[in-house]
Amino acid sequence: MSEKKMTSSRRHHLKSLVLQIAQSWLEQEKKDIEAAKEAYMSEHCPAPELNGDQAALMEVCKKLHTILDKIDEDRYDAEAKVQKADKEIEDLKIKVVDLIGVKKPALKKVRMSADTMLQALLGSKHKVTMDLRSNLKQVKKEVKEESTEAVGDWRKNIEDKADRKKMFESS
Repeated sequence: MSEKKMTSSRRHHLKSLVLQIAQSWLEQEKKDIEAAKEAYMSEHCPAPELNGDQAALMEVCKKLHTILDKIDEDRYDAEAKVQKADKEIEDLKIKVVDLIGVKKPALKKVRMSADTMLQALLGSKHKVTMDLRSNLKQVKKEVKEESTEAVGDWRKNIEDKADRKKMFESS
């Protein structure tokens, strides 16, 4: 089955058609939302009758204020519920991370000398050499001389120690 490639002009034409259809759908959706808002407002908020004397207008204002107060209370309650739910979600996320544990990624072993490591950290502008052995002090090793008495006859040492042992046993 051979697949034919689409020409760029055909692709451009199809793309423009799809964009036109999407734009018309968006406009229709905006109109539908606006109509739904109008229907809701006409159903739930009838137009106030402003004909009448000052006392009737004051009564309408008082009603509007009580309605506004109730709406503010509901809004405050809803905000408090949302904040409580957000805090609960954060706590649960922390618990999940604690239960799973933090996974450490497997690191590759990279053989790098100290000079190349410093060059990678500091950049190529700085020329630093890390010859650690050149900075060390030279220390002379002192060779301990072994006493020749210890190398001698072991029987003499045992006799001397036997006298000491008697001294401790007698006490």
